[in-house]
This record gives sequence, C-alpha cells and structure tokens, in this order.
Amino acid sequence: MKKQIVFATNNKHKLDEIRSILGSRFDIVSLADIGCTEELPETGNTLQDNAHQKAEYIFNRYHLSCFADDTGLEVEALDGAPGVHTARYANPETNDPQANVDKLLHELENKSNRKARFRTVIALYLKDIDTPMQFEGIVEGQIATERKGNEGFGYDPVFMPEDYGKTFAELGLGVKNGISHRARAVQKLADFLLK
Repeated sequence: MKKQIVFATNNKHKLDEIRSILGSRFDIVSLADIGCTEELPETGNTLQDNAHQKAEYIFNRYHLSCFADDTGLEVEALDGAPGVHTARYANPETNDPQANVDKLLHELENKSNRKARFRTVIALYLKDIDTPMQFEGIVEGQIATERKGNEGFGYDPVFMPEDYGKTFAELGLGVKNGISHRARAVQKLADFLLK
C-alpha cells in the first residue's frame, strides 16, 4: 500500500507538479482532500519559517504526515526581492501572477544585471520521526526582458534557467519538472522517504 502524505497546499499547479515528480510511489493528498479549509499560517520572515509553519500546523491539527513548501524568486539586482513575498509581490492582499510579473519587469527595466534564482524549501513532518526534516532546491537563472511561452504559472514566462536559453514557460512542464527548484527539493524529499 502506498504511503499517504499530505502536501499542505490547494494549488493545483503545485499538486500536479509534485505528483508528476513523485510518480506513483506515494499517495499525495491536498488540504481539500483532508477537509482542511482554513488559511494556513504563513507569517515567517524566511521561506524556511513559512514552510515549517504550514507543515507543523497540519501535523499538529490533523495528526497526519505532512510536508509544506515555500518558494521564492530571489533577484540579485533587487537585493533578493521578491523573496518571501514572491506570491504577493504586487499586492500584499492577493496573489496576482500577472501583476507580480508586471512589477518585476518594471523594476528591472533599466538594470543590466538580471541574475535570479528560484529557491524552494520543503519542511517534512512525519508521524514516526521526532525531528522535522528540511530540503532545499535551487535553480539559477535570469529574468527575461519580456514574457515568453504559454506553459507553467507564476513567473514561468520570465524566468530563464541557466544553460537553457528559454523561459520555464517555453520549455514546458516536462522539462521544467525535471530541472526546477521544486523538482530538486522534491527529489531530496523522495530520496529521504524511499530510504
């Protein structure tokens, strides 16, 4: 029987990506699948803080093995921004991907340094392990000067991973799922779970 683990999200894009990476080895269920409708705490100052807050909340409240992630786009010329505010970069009240990308492109308009990286931190809380685990995945790249490609979500149309010459949105989900920050963090998670 496959081991069931809650992924503390209702983001369909993230769920599809994680399920695709982990394949059939695990039964990955969402917050909706366990009947969790409340807003998870996400008040940390770092990606690590937020990932742990969310996973710990589900683990303590529902008593289920769980992992949560937090991902940030860190742009060198913007001193690491948007970072922990990546999802709500343009508006602290709502996640508006179009507005987020518009703001990012506007802030980089006259900057030659477009180096950036995506970083994902995953916090894992298991019923049979006392200490929470943490895994990190990073993909280096740069921000394109305009949107390119139709696949993916969020900043995918403007983030170009190193050595590919195309944005995540141009590369498509198959390639992205193999090389992305989340893929790298999830692979470390999978390696740990499959030990």
